Amino acid sequence: MITPTGKFVLEKYSSLKVERKNWESHWQDVADYMLPRKADITKSRSKGDKRHELIFDGTATHALELLAASLHGMLTNTVSPWFSLKYKNEELNQEDEAIEWLEDCTNVLNQAFNRSNFQQEIFELYHDLIAFGTAALFIAEDDENELRFKNIHISEIYISEDEKGFVNNLTRKFKMKAANLMSAFPKAELNAELSKKIEKAPNDDVNIIHCVHPSDLYTNKKFHSVYVHEDSGSVLSENGFAEFPFAVPRYLKSSNEIYGRSPAMNALPDVKMLNLMSKTSIKAAQKQIDPPLLVPDDGFMLPIRTVPGGLNYYRAGTRDRIEPLQIGAANPVGIQMEEQRRDAIRQNFFVDQLLSTQGTQMTATEVLQRNEEKMRILGPVLGRLQSELLQPLITRCFSILIRNNKFKPAPEFLGNQNIEIEYVSPLAKAQKTGEVQSLMRGIELMGSLQNVAPVFDYLDTDNLMSYIKDVLGIPAKILKSKGQVAQIRQQREAQQEQQAQMQQDMQEAEIANKAAPLAKVLNE
Repeated sequence: MITPTGKFVLEKYSSLKVERKNWESHWQDVADYMLPRKADITKSRSKGDKRHELIFDGTATHALELLAASLHGMLTNTVSPWFSLKYKNEELNQEDEAIEWLEDCTNVLNQAFNRSNFQQEIFELYHDLIAFGTAALFIAEDDENELRFKNIHISEIYISEDEKGFVNNLTRKFKMKAANLMSAFPKAELNAELSKKIEKAPNDDVNIIHCVHPSDLYTNKKFHSVYVHEDSGSVLSENGFAEFPFAVPRYLKSSNEIYGRSPAMNALPDVKMLNLMSKTSIKAAQKQIDPPLLVPDDGFMLPIRTVPGGLNYYRAGTRDRIEPLQIGAANPVGIQMEEQRRDAIRQNFFVDQLLSTQGTQMTATEVLQRNEEKMRILGPVLGRLQSELLQPLITRCFSILIRNNKFKPAPEFLGNQNIEIEYVSPLAKAQKTGEVQSLMRGIELMGSLQNVAPVFDYLDTDNLMSYIKDVLGIPAKILKSKGQVAQIRQQREAQQEQQAQMQQDMQEAEIANKAAPLAKVLNE
C-alpha cells in the first residue's frame, strides 16, 4: 500500500516530468553531435555501444572539451587556491588572530577537496553545463574522506525554483541493481515484491526516485529527503539535510524558464549543417578516389578489376574500353562554406579567445590584454556560476566540516560571526587586473607630481597594503601582523630618536670644543 509520503513523491515526479518533456529532445540532439558518451536521454543504449554514428566532423566536440577544460582551470584550479573566506564584519578582517583562524579553515577545506573525488566530478559537471545548460552536483558526507561528490546525469534530474529563482527542489530518477538495495537502504522495510526480486533476479534494475525539497519536519534540517521505489511507491529511506545537498548551476537562463541554455544549443544548427556537409564531402572524395566506371555494353562481360594495378582485357581493334566516369573537380565553394561553419562553432565556444594566450612571442602587456578580453566574454557566466555553483558548494562543504569538528576551535571573541566567500581563482583574479593596473598608474602619476606638490601626503599606505593584499589574494601568514608592524615602527622611531640625540650631543660637544679657547681668553 502506498503511503502518503510515497504518493507525494510520485505525484511530484509526474508533474516535473511533464514540465521537462520539451527539453529532452533538445538535449538528445546536443549529446548526439557533441557529447556522444552521454547521448542516452531519449534513446536507450547499451553500455559500451558505439555512439558516433552522426558525427562526421569533430570541431564541435573538440571545442566543447576545450571550454570545459578552460572553465575547470579558471574556476576550480587544483594548482592554485580558487577561494578564500572572510568576515562580513570588516573590523574582524583586520584582527590577526581572526584572520589566521579563517585561513586555517580555508586550508582544511582545500585539503578535504583534494582528498575527495571533487576534481573528477566537477570536470564532468562543466561538460554537462556547456552541453545541456544545466548540471547537478550532489554533495554528501563521507566517513572516510569527509566529503563525497557525484555529478548527476541530465537525464536523471527534475528541478524547480523558489521565489528568488534559485533551485531548491530536485527530484532524481535512477536505476539500481536489486542486489544493492539492502546495502544502500539497510533500515528499509521492503515489500514482498522487492524481496522477491532481490531473491529471484538480483541483477535486474530497480527504478528509484529521490526527492529533496524544503520542509519543516526537522528542527535543524531545512530539507526533506525521501527515496521511493517507483513501481510500488514504497518508501525506502527518509531523512533530512541542513543545507540543500545539490549545486545546480545554469549556464544561461531565460526569465520564464527553469532549465538553462548552453553554448552547444546555440551552435547546434551550425554543427548539424557542418556534419551534413562533411558527409557529402566524404562521398565526393570517395568518388574522386574510386570513381564509377563506364563499361561497354557488348553482351560480353569479363570480371572488372578495380584494385590498384588491376588489368582488364578488351577485344583488340575495338574502341570499347573501361574508363572512369568524370564527375568534376572538388567544389571550392563547399569547402569555403564548411570553414565558415567551423568558424561559427568556434565562436560559440570562444575557442579563439581561449587559445589566444598560448603564443610564445607575446609580451606581458599583451598577455594581460588578452586575459582582460577573455574575462569580458566569460564575466556574465562567472556571475551565475558563483551564485549557483561555487557559493552553495563551499557553504555546504564548510557546514559539513564544522559539524564534524574538522576545524580548530575558533577564538572566543568571534562568537557567531557571519562568513563570506571570496573567489581568488585565476578567472576572478584576472577580473581584478584592471583595478591593479589603475592603481599602479595612479601611483606613478603621483610620483611625477611629487616634485611639484607633496601629493603622497594623501596616500594612506596602511590601507594601500590592505587593498593590495585583498585584490591579489596574498595570504596573511606571509605578512607581518599589525602588532609586529607597530613594534617595528616603534623600534625604528626609537633608533631614529637615539640617532638624533647622539647627533645633537655630538654637535653640542663640537660647539663646546670650539668655544673653549674663546672662554679661556675671556677669563684671562
